[in-house]
Order: sequence, then structure tokens, then C-alpha cells
Amino acid sequence: MTMEDNAIWASLPVPALLLDPEDRIEEINPAAEGFLNTSSRSIRGQQVWERVMINSPLELAFNRARDTASPLFVNDVDVGTGERAPLHCNLQIAPVQDRPGYMLFLISPRELAGRMTQDHSVKSAAKSAIGMAEMLAHEIKNPLAGITGAAQLLSMSLSAEDRELTDLIVGETRRIVKLLEQVEQFGNLTLPDMRPVNIHDVLDRARRSALLGFGAHMKIIEDYDPSLPHAMADADQLLQVVLNLLKNAAQAAGKEGGTIRLRSYFEHSFRLRRADGGGKSLPLQIEVIDDGPGLPQDIAEDIFDPFVSGRENGTGLGLALVSKIISDHEGWISVTSVPGRTVFRISLPMAPRARKKKETL
Repeated sequence: MTMEDNAIWASLPVPALLLDPEDRIEEINPAAEGFLNTSSRSIRGQQVWERVMINSPLELAFNRARDTASPLFVNDVDVGTGERAPLHCNLQIAPVQDRPGYMLFLISPRELAGRMTQDHSVKSAAKSAIGMAEMLAHEIKNPLAGITGAAQLLSMSLSAEDRELTDLIVGETRRIVKLLEQVEQFGNLTLPDMRPVNIHDVLDRARRSALLGFGAHMKIIEDYDPSLPHAMADADQLLQVVLNLLKNAAQAAGKEGGTIRLRSYFEHSFRLRRADGGGKSLPLQIEVIDDGPGLPQDIAEDIFDPFVSGRENGTGLGLALVSKIISDHEGWISVTSVPGRTVFRISLPMAPRARKKKETL
């Protein structure tokens, strides 16, 4: 490649692989190094289908594209690498001019493209709906306080049997008040105090807290990248997010328990695309992985919406609050779930590196 070709190759925003006529990997760009979690030098010469696993019989179509020297487009397939949960991707394959048998293989994770394009009108509508809910919550709490007080006064002159009914009234009104307070959290949550944060300190705090409380019946495994740089985040709010995800995993496992894996890694190709055409790099990845029953399929796509819950008595506000906090961090959260493996993935911006002051004589 010429210097200009090398610059274009390195600038491609999606993972790209150059394959020889025997389907061996000859070169990968920096985005593919992050996607495959390896270097171009170490992967060179390996069979592509041993490193890129696709849930579709693609090899015949790939060979046809090579034989006819024509491009091939494949949409909506799951692509795995052995290092992570499969991602939903679109694929583009094209012959390389002046190099017979060579093919260019582009992988476009939908998380990094269409799914990550933020629709301003949808977000505005959601914000309005939450604002209405907050207003109603405030108005409803006042009469509920009156109902609770009246029930408590009545209980003082009732028999033990009748007090069961007033106790039920008090208990249910307090439960409703607690739900309304959670609704109010959406509006009352302060904007994050963004500072350089060691992600692993936050994960360790969350892990210890979980094991001493709601997650005492779970096994929590650490799988950290020790070289990870600091994130730009609010440590307390990020702790709230991780604790919520750990609690969800522990509750999904039930009394039998299970295993949760806390994973961190760096993916420099992960970029959030906005509706205005701009973008933000989100290279720091946190994954909370559990081996529970998985999310119900009918709510999996809406799990971050308010009042959507997979538990019988769930409020459906925990994950909505998690999504709001990560959005306020200008980050991204996503989930993939099948029975036996649910992965919540948080992507965060990296803290800017401190500039060294010039020494003065």
C-alpha cells in the first residue's frame, strides 16, 4: 500500500479485513484490531472463519462473490469473535481491483451505526412523558399521605382482626409512595459531576456491596483489563448503575444463585453516531454478564423504557434510570440476552490525558 492508501485504510471507521484467495487474513485495520481484540501482525495468515463466527451459511455465497468478482451484501447477522457476545451486524464483501482472488471484508456492527443514531424527537417525547409522570407523582403523594394517616388513626380503635385491613391500606399506600418517589428520581437526578474515574474502583465497590447484601448467594467473577485508562464519569452515579445491574442479575437467578462476570476492556472503534452527523468515541467498555434465564423476548427490546419489567412485582424503573444516567454521561448502554447468558454493556468516554507542563529554566 502507498502512504495514502495506508492513511485511508487506518481511517476506516468499521472493522475491515483483507483476505487472500485461500480465505486467510492478510491485513486488518485498527478498527478490526479492536473488534477482534488482536493485532494485525498476530492474526496474519489465520483462516477468517476461525476468527469471525457468523450465524449464517455464508461461505458458499462468499466463494461465489469471489468467482464472479462481484460484491456481496449481508444484513442482520450475528457475528462473534470468541472474545465477546455476538453483535448484530451488516457485512459488505467486495473483490480487490488488480489483485485476483483477494477480497475486502467489512463488518458494520449495528450497535455502532443505525441503532446508535439518537432520534431527537423520540428522546423529547420520552422526556415529556417522564415530566408528566413526575408532576402526577407529586400530586398523588399528598392524598396518599392523608389516606395513610387516616388508616393509622382508625387502627387505634379497631380489633386485631380489623387492624389487618388498615395495616394492608398503610402498607399498600407506602408501596405506592415508594414507586412515585422512584418516578421523581428521573427529574431530580442531578447532572453527573464528570471527573476522571478508575472504572475498576467503581466495579470493586459494587461487587463488595453486592456480596454483602442482595448478591450474597451469587458468585461474582472479575475479568478486568488492567491497562484500562480512566473514564470521564461521575463515580457515584456509575456505582448506582452497576449496583442496579448486579441486583437485576441476582434477582433473575433466584434463590439457586449463579455466576456474574464483571468485565472491562478497551474498544477504540466504538463510536456513538448522532443525528446531526457528529460522533463521540466511547472506547471504555463494562459488561455485566450473568448465566440466568435471560430476558423475556416480548420485552427485551423495550427493557430500558420506563415501567417495563420482566419481574412480577417489578416497577420497571431501575433500568430506565440506568439508561438515563448513562445518557447523561454521553455514553451508551445495550443488552443481548439468551437463556443462560445476558450481557449488559456500558460504553463510556475516556478521560482526557493531562498535558505535561513544560519545564522552565
